[in-house]
Amino acid sequence: MFKSLGALGDIGKMMAKAQELQTKMQELQERLETIEVVGSAGAGMVSAKATAKGKVIGVEIDPSLLGDASADARTVLQDLVTAAVADAQTKAQERAQEEMKELTEGLPLPPGFTPPI
Repeated sequence: MFKSLGALGDIGKMMAKAQELQTKMQELQERLETIEVVGSAGAGMVSAKATAKGKVIGVEIDPSLLGDASADARTVLQDLVTAAVADAQTKAQERAQEEMKELTEGLPLPPGFTPPI
């Protein structure tokens, strides 16, 4: 009879590890928002800066690609490209969440549990 009580201790350890992992994952998610990476194309003539979570936070376009366009026009174009990419990312994330919600509808998931996308 008491042998089965040992399994309760194992479950307690497992729950503690799961809680620890959840805390570490949250910390990692927060850290990924502060890490910045840069990608480029056209031998560096166009570059994009993003967080490690994939959020584009800036675009740089070499002035030589825009010919006689003013510096202001270049800045506006860079801002517009950044905004368009951010909008697409937001819409993609919302759509992915909708799809996940449909997929998991009716499943006995714990309250507040959101499967990773």
